[in-house]
Amino acid sequence: MSDAVKPDRPDESLVLEYDFDAPPAKVWRAVTIPALRERWLPDADLAGAEPESSIAGEEVRYRLRDSEPPFRESHVIFRIEPNDAGGTRFRIIQQACDDRITLPQAANSNRCMMRAAA
Repeated sequence: MSDAVKPDRPDESLVLEYDFDAPPAKVWRAVTIPALRERWLPDADLAGAEPESSIAGEEVRYRLRDSEPPFRESHVIFRIEPNDAGGTRFRIIQQACDDRITLPQAANSNRCMMRAAA
């Protein structure tokens, strides 16, 4: 399993990459069959239980929604491909899709957030 790749800027995607021993077909079932997906990605976390798009055996995209206000939304994309070891390379890509998401801007010129004195 590899480490998460963190975005340099807040508007970029968050990408996690893993290598599994399981074959791609088995991983594909885990992300597309609702009863299996529900174990680790519950319907309650999704904006809709059905995928937004899908390329059979390769990629599936869901829309997530926060369970608490302001109910921000994002896309999560699962990409599946065979790896060199005979297993599966699995990528999870999360992208913000809600224009209401704004991060606070730093008050100083070096873009480093600082706490105000109390």
